[in-house]
Amino acid sequence: MTVDELLEQIDDMIDKAWSMPLSGGKCLVEADRLRDLIDDIRGNMPSEVRQAKAIVSDRADIISTAKREAEGIIRAAEERARHMVAQEEITKQAQAKASEILSQAQLKAREMRRGANDFSEDLLRRTEETLLARLNEVRQARQVLRNPAKVPAESKKEEE
Repeated sequence: MTVDELLEQIDDMIDKAWSMPLSGGKCLVEADRLRDLIDDIRGNMPSEVRQAKAIVSDRADIISTAKREAEGIIRAAEERARHMVAQEEITKQAQAKASEILSQAQLKAREMRRGANDFSEDLLRRTEETLLARLNEVRQARQVLRNPAKVPAESKKEEE
């Protein structure tokens, strides 16, 4: 089950709880069932954390691939330049071409690194927002369980 489904079950449990007469809105819930649901939520949270770690790992792989490609392009340019050393004009052309290839490789590596960083940052931000939203939902559910008297007026009317 997803965290959302588990939180929905907790919400349903609270909605179906028996109100105690003369208790100021307090109600009874099955503590063992509630604990089981909270344990299930805890069990489901690590998957989102693992997803965030995988995103960081993918980012590192993309950067590593970009570096390898850049190094390969640089090596190819250097090798080509060595073969052209025989004649000065050819040497000048080779050096210019090698510089151009090197610049292009460095630019491509920077662009790939920037793209990987942007992608990773976006995914991590969205994961963080999701985790924070779920954490806030759990905190609100716990707060309602601790202080049912502070439940908003419309929720109290629904219980009655």
